[in-house]
Amino acid sequence: MYSQDIIDGIVEKALRSQSFDREPQNLYRPVGYMLGLGGKHLRPRLCVTTYNLFNDRIDDRIIFPALALETFHQFTLIHDDIMDNSPTRRGQPTVYALYGTNNAILSGDAMNILAYQYLAGAPSHLVGDALKLFNEISLKVCEGQQLDMDFEDQAVITMDEYMEMIALKTGVLISGAVKMGALLAEIPCDTVDALARYGMQAGLGFQIADDYLDTFGDEKIFGKPIGGDIVNNKKTWLLVECQRRASESEKKKLADLLKLDESHREEKIEGVRNLYISLGVREGADKAIMACYAKALEALDEARLSPEGRERMVILADQMLHREK
Repeated sequence: MYSQDIIDGIVEKALRSQSFDREPQNLYRPVGYMLGLGGKHLRPRLCVTTYNLFNDRIDDRIIFPALALETFHQFTLIHDDIMDNSPTRRGQPTVYALYGTNNAILSGDAMNILAYQYLAGAPSHLVGDALKLFNEISLKVCEGQQLDMDFEDQAVITMDEYMEMIALKTGVLISGAVKMGALLAEIPCDTVDALARYGMQAGLGFQIADDYLDTFGDEKIFGKPIGGDIVNNKKTWLLVECQRRASESEKKKLADLLKLDESHREEKIEGVRNLYISLGVREGADKAIMACYAKALEALDEARLSPEGRERMVILADQMLHREK
């Protein structure tokens, strides 16, 4: 089994080797820009790492499916930034802010197609299974994004509704990356399923951590303006839990704050943050993340990995859930 540093290096080299210096430049330049913005590249790392738990030969048969997952993920981020009106990502201008909305939409569409081209690099006898999994992932991510947008028009949602949404929007792709690596390693189905459950729980915790960092993170480390979710009235774990815990008077105060527009940005962010703190929502988010972490480790136990393999996946879960960006 390769070290995580070597696997990460393989993934980074594969991403850097993809050239988009071609015509029409207005279509492909944004693709190269988006893939070159950096980031954690968590999904391809998870895919290759899971595969390597069972197969020491890391080559195109796993690299290309891993690239497919990352390219699809980056495509969704381009469109997500448009829908969220986000001007920056990882401290840099978003694709639509730099190249225009129409170009961003079309370049995102091209990335979705490129993802399927990469997926075709899976071993021929497994392409059908890989395609079926990839299609399931892709459609569920779209379902999650639609729920996220639908919730913007609802004053209040339940925690169950929120968890269903992030399971689709975030958890499915992280779980799917783990499952893709296990599937292509051709291991028993019960182990594949246990690893997929690990990925889902890690993905849920990852999203709750993202919600937390958007409100309480360090902007210089997080890579985008803090408080964006609050300004846009996004249904995050913190907001849903705040509405659940609040008294009637606190609910009215929260509702009044959420009505504030961009001209009252700082007042809105500070007011909502203070409510989160006073109601214990900040600490509650920490506990929710740790609960997901514990469930992820339970799933790892069911996967019956080698001690070294289990430790590798525990470290990845730590990186996903206990982070500053």
